[in-house]
Amino acid sequence: MTDVVFLLLIFFMIASTLAKQLDTIEVKLPQAKGKTENRRSIAVTINENNRYFIDGKRVAKAAMKGQLLSTLKAQEERVIVLRAQKSVPIDEVVYVMNIANQNAIKVVLAVDAQ
Repeated sequence: MTDVVFLLLIFFMIASTLAKQLDTIEVKLPQAKGKTENRRSIAVTINENNRYFIDGKRVAKAAMKGQLLSTLKAQEERVIVLRAQKSVPIDEVVYVMNIANQNAIKVVLAVDAQ
């Protein structure tokens, strides 16, 4: 019985570690107090080269609105987590926020905890 409990413990430890690795694009986020983790949302990432990604898939800026809306179509809750590199100009962040605002999409800005 003890062996089964230890095996389950190891399984859940490994599974929880793998579940946390949702974001595959490495960006340095701004620091703030709080936590921005929502597993049911879509991740929109802007890297240091001003390239856009939706859930890790590269998207052209011109196609961002259409791709974002089609991705969110199946979602019950229309929420995106916006992950922008610290060095990204504010215009690029506002571009995504405008798309979300015009289409009643809730935006959560991702940050690194202080």
